[in-house]
Amino acid sequence: MEQQAYYALTIFLIIYAFIISEKLHRTIVAMIGGILMVVFGIVDQEIAIHHIDFNTLGLLIGMMLIVSITAETGVFKYVAIWSAKKAQGDPIRILIALALITAFASALLDNVTTVLLMVPVTFSITRQLQVSPMPYLITEILAANIGGTATLIGDPPNIMIGSAVKELTFMAFVNNLAAISFFILFVTLAILVLLYRKQLITTPERKASIMSLNEKDEINDHKLLKKCLTVLALTILGFFTHQIFHMESATVALAGAFLLLLLTGEHYLEEALAKVEWTTIFFFIGLFVLVAGLVETGVISALASWAIDLTGGDLTATAMLILWLSAIASAFVDNIPFVATMIPMIKEMGSMGITNLEPLWWSLALGACLGGNGTLIGASANVIVAGLAAKEGHHISFVKFMLIAFPLMILSIVISSVYLYLRYLM
Repeated sequence: MEQQAYYALTIFLIIYAFIISEKLHRTIVAMIGGILMVVFGIVDQEIAIHHIDFNTLGLLIGMMLIVSITAETGVFKYVAIWSAKKAQGDPIRILIALALITAFASALLDNVTTVLLMVPVTFSITRQLQVSPMPYLITEILAANIGGTATLIGDPPNIMIGSAVKELTFMAFVNNLAAISFFILFVTLAILVLLYRKQLITTPERKASIMSLNEKDEINDHKLLKKCLTVLALTILGFFTHQIFHMESATVALAGAFLLLLLTGEHYLEEALAKVEWTTIFFFIGLFVLVAGLVETGVISALASWAIDLTGGDLTATAMLILWLSAIASAFVDNIPFVATMIPMIKEMGSMGITNLEPLWWSLALGACLGGNGTLIGASANVIVAGLAAKEGHHISFVKFMLIAFPLMILSIVISSVYLYLRYLM
């Protein structure tokens, strides 16, 4: 087993080096890494499939289908023009407006769905203003992950924690994480505005051209829009109530997608399926199998055991270690399989003498969700935005993103450390 662990770690590190170098497409690299885990016998095919989080994939595919059909109505262009006019056509105000919309929508929907909705809006606005979309896309990635931290349904790690610990209800997440999440958002936004202010300049003529547009002209199919908004509302309601009905979020998203296809007719089916980001879906599949090798050979468990030994069971030290370990790991390893490993570890701590586990759950939620902002592969939303941007001809560099996002992620974890200590650990 020890030799297998070394093989797993070696494959993992080589594959991540290729992903970071961007010499090959990350989907190809991740899938090859997952296949190597099976070929070398580190995990067999059945175990590999067991580690693929189909709830995440189903949620992604379902929402991509809904978004692709809804896009046909022109509603995203409507939102783009409406928000740009509210911001008086000013690029910096638009950046702030889109970031706030992204964060609030991520908290109430989920961050993956939100970026799927917001990225087309962003490209529409930046084309009108003739400014680079990059500051907007990077800001939206950060805002989506920060906003998603605020609620149980906002980010996959929170969904997993809420499912594993029944006492942590929707309102428990809101009461414990919403305020600190939005405080971190405002700090992050202030820094991003300072950072990008010189890039976000346009002419009075372009501002005037935005103000002269009529957003109502963009809605080209009112009948389809009604169907889309009805299904979207039902899907959002499903996310709020899915635990009551013992349904996973993937079931809700896929039910919404195929209800919409049923209402709109099969002529939308092939076009909608063609617009699903299959490169992103397969990237996640490869990533899940890659991490499965670390889980099955005990690499992640060994790290967890080392963490417990290091803190000696002290609640404050354990909470801080979980927060920082989750944040750093989630920046480089997809946070979903990481959280899946951490949940049983924290439960085990309850039987090892730590009686108050609540601060540890909030440490894990903050670390995993905010840590996802550290790199371009840290969270689902990041990968989705990168994929959508590539389709529009805009390449988001792994290294350039990390140079901006990683220091902001560290700052958010410093703020979270102070919050956790003052609220739960004093």
